[in-house]
Amino acid sequence: MLLDKSEEYVELNRRADKKLDALRGRTIINLFFESSTRTSTSFELAGKRLGADVINMSVATSAIKKGETLIDTAMTLNAMHPDVLVVRHPESGATKLLSEKVNCAVINAGDGSHEHPTQALLDALTIRRRLGRLQGLKIAICGDILHSRVARSNILLLTTMGAQVRLVGPKTLLPRHADRYGVEVFTDMKEGLEDCDIVMMLRLQTERMKGNFIPSIREYFLFYGLDYDKLGAAKEDALIMHPGPSNRGVEIDSEVADDFSRSVIREQVEMGVAVRMACLDILATQHENAEARNI
Repeated sequence: MLLDKSEEYVELNRRADKKLDALRGRTIINLFFESSTRTSTSFELAGKRLGADVINMSVATSAIKKGETLIDTAMTLNAMHPDVLVVRHPESGATKLLSEKVNCAVINAGDGSHEHPTQALLDALTIRRRLGRLQGLKIAICGDILHSRVARSNILLLTTMGAQVRLVGPKTLLPRHADRYGVEVFTDMKEGLEDCDIVMMLRLQTERMKGNFIPSIREYFLFYGLDYDKLGAAKEDALIMHPGPSNRGVEIDSEVADDFSRSVIREQVEMGVAVRMACLDILATQHENAEARNI
């Protein structure tokens, strides 16, 4: 249902007049404790295109920087009666905790190394629009799996939708017991990419690393950076994905990233706005209906 709803918004976003009144009178607060370009901008665009009042809170200048706790912040925002809170936070589980303290709908825009649900949804939509299905596809998620919330959400969603997911990366960047996630695990890129339909690269999450996980950037790219030599192990028409921001020459070669016949990185950005419009629309409507039942 959510992906189907997103399809409708893809078409809307390609029209000259992109504005609707679906969420007119509703208030959406974007609360980002971590810097973001793609996610924060797409949520802002999504809310405004649906006609909502959108507030972007700057954590750097908020009371949070003055010592206010997350719970206090939740209570303050709750008193303003927003309809949706969109939250990104560096600590895993923070979004769930906040959702338990407010009366409105809460969307997880990424929490620590835990999850990034809307990224997985936009990735699934991108794949489905290109290949017409998710079931039965072989999808390799490569790189820093250990610190990636994108990887975790994609594993959950793609396996649920019937895809065969592979994790590829150095042992130091793979979670312990990764095979328990219902995926195949590889430490060699060419073996992991063999016969794959999708190659999804991940950014090295250096800001979350405590210790030395790779010998050097140069060596990492040599063994795990996506270039045409490694990509040759995948299917001839395999699609290339990356949640961004991508580090060229680290996890992906520039020529590969800009291969317009196979790279869908820019399409992922476009799908992000549509998916987040669908999420906001559905959640705000459900919240209104729930309030109506409680009157």
